[in-house]
Amino acid sequence: MNNFFINRLTGIRQNGINKWFLYLLAVLCFFFVKPLPVQAATQTFTEPFQNVATSQSGQGIRTDMYFVKMGYWQVETAKLNLNFQVSQLADRTLSDLTVAINGVKFASFRPDNTSGLQTHSIDVPVNLIQGSNQLTVQGQVLTTDQGTVEKTQTPANWLTVYPQSNLNFTYTLDEPEPAIKSFYQHFSGQDTIAKGQAGIAVPKAPSNSELAAATYALAGYARVLSNAEEAIAIAPSDSETLANRPYQMVVARYDHLPSAVKQQIQTRDLNRGAVLQTVYTNGRYQLIVTAKTDTLLVKAARFVANQELMQETKATKKIITAKTQTFSSSLQDFGNHYALSPTDTTLTGSGHQQAVFFVKLPMDRTNADGSQIKLNLRYAKNLDFSRSLVTASVDDRPIGSWRLTQAGANGKTITLTVPKNMPLANAVTIRIAVDLALPGTTTTTNDQTPWATIGEASEFRVKSKPQTSQLFRNYPTMFLKQGAFDHVAVVRPAQMTNTDFKTLTNIVNLLGSFAKRNTGTITYYDQAPSEAVLAANNVIAFGSPKATRLVQTLNPKLYFRYNGNFTRLVANEKLSIESAYGKTLGTAQLLRSPYNAAKTMLVVTGATADATFLGSTQMVTQPQIKAYRGDLIAVDPDNQHYDYRFKKQAITSTGSSVTKQLLQKRTLVIFLTVAAVMLVLLLAALIFLLRKYGTRAQEKGITNEKQNR
Repeated sequence: MNNFFINRLTGIRQNGINKWFLYLLAVLCFFFVKPLPVQAATQTFTEPFQNVATSQSGQGIRTDMYFVKMGYWQVETAKLNLNFQVSQLADRTLSDLTVAINGVKFASFRPDNTSGLQTHSIDVPVNLIQGSNQLTVQGQVLTTDQGTVEKTQTPANWLTVYPQSNLNFTYTLDEPEPAIKSFYQHFSGQDTIAKGQAGIAVPKAPSNSELAAATYALAGYARVLSNAEEAIAIAPSDSETLANRPYQMVVARYDHLPSAVKQQIQTRDLNRGAVLQTVYTNGRYQLIVTAKTDTLLVKAARFVANQELMQETKATKKIITAKTQTFSSSLQDFGNHYALSPTDTTLTGSGHQQAVFFVKLPMDRTNADGSQIKLNLRYAKNLDFSRSLVTASVDDRPIGSWRLTQAGANGKTITLTVPKNMPLANAVTIRIAVDLALPGTTTTTNDQTPWATIGEASEFRVKSKPQTSQLFRNYPTMFLKQGAFDHVAVVRPAQMTNTDFKTLTNIVNLLGSFAKRNTGTITYYDQAPSEAVLAANNVIAFGSPKATRLVQTLNPKLYFRYNGNFTRLVANEKLSIESAYGKTLGTAQLLRSPYNAAKTMLVVTGATADATFLGSTQMVTQPQIKAYRGDLIAVDPDNQHYDYRFKKQAITSTGSSVTKQLLQKRTLVIFLTVAAVMLVLLLAALIFLLRKYGTRAQEKGITNEKQNR
């Protein structure tokens, strides 16, 4: 008898049976049970719509807002938080607002019975959200008199939407694919930048060429960002600044790459040219930009700075040679023609209706004679055309009106001219108001008739001229020409600290955001350049006087100067500076270059690296720099800011003679040349006549004298 199966209690040995059963169960689970998918963490992002409050008047009102959903988001919820105020005289039981996305209405509500600011939160249907989206708020703001709706519209019919309005998303992320275009999409995503998750890694002691390449690459990203308050950091690859940034671009010559990264790059690829290659490991997503030579490294960085090329590159690896074309096309340079809206905008209902559009203009231009608003308009035919018209306003200043006609109902292009030299900010509000009057005295208003449509071909045509004043309100455009770096020389400390890298990040982010093209030139120097170089370039110098020797040389030319041993800033006619306070104060100073009056010099400096960093903190974003009107910014450790102007004449001296200026105006030159030739001919003819008739008179006089004898 086999004792294997004998159990003292039951006569069956269970341990053997259980062991074989468990083995069989494990095998079955391996083949038939699928592992549960790992759920991606839910993230949130709040997208503001605009940075100014907008008011609209009329019984029928409409405002449009635009937002973008990143292509790698899987949106779970979207909530509109509308911050607004309606007229205190509006009847809350009759006034109403309706919200639509991409032309599809999904929510209506009445304002609360309060006279102050209101916030109304509305869930936006996720299935209606596209890549680029138009959110519309429209409705009617009605006033009553003893229970009867006022027939006459007055300024009391108004709605104001405040800049606190936003759209809040909850979503999960699709992981980046190995393709370069996928990395580019994630790296430049507005959520990635706003959360401080992107950075550019350089060697701990980068060469001047590596810093130039990093700056070109950063400029390509900075100029396409929107609503980003966080800068893209440039820092050493092993620094704390980049430690928690999962999306990184590594820019370095091959012999300066970290050893772990070197192993990912094949030598045969480097022998062909510069290499762009994605490397993803342990939740860190990197794009390696490297080459054996400085020239090819800069060439590769220019490729990275080209948005179109990066969006088109599906490969995980790209070889850049000396023959590779990397120059930017127009790159969202609209040639001074700015569309009011990407889609048609339709206003419905009789009476006064309004639509508001926002246009962003370059800060380096100012309005000149000839700017226009071109409206492509269609409207209903059942109007009283003697009382129907359209009016356009720029920044709440009316610029013109046009009476609607029966003949133009099926389509009419209306051109209204902006007044000469009317100042324009870089964010312009354009308001189109239409008065749609019905025939007779009837007050019947079917909300779907009448109507007017502002076509997508409508645009703001800006004829502008460059601003040349050396003031911070015009910064950084004096370092750019035709949208590219205008021979910029950056003089830096020879030994860069982590704080110096933070200062550099602040300076080049705003500078890069204005560079429309990657064809300009920016050169770094870790020693004081020659006077010939300083005279030929616009110069940016940053660092303490002891770290950057050029700052010492420039001390007599600075507005805020240092003491004899360069340990602190000293008092001047603008500000009394206590000795200890002068050691902590940081400055940014816009100078007329002492080496060339036609060039600009920016000096960001303080007695220490920390003080220098403070001087750079107010030039990171456009809203920051717009707040300053002078040519010197000073910042202390308590975040107190000073804004001073020292130059009496801020316009850049071109150094050109009157003759040179005339030669630049071909028509005038031709006219003056013709006039000069005619004047010479006239003088020659006059001299000839004087000599001819003078000789005859003399001969006649002699003859008469002889006869008298």
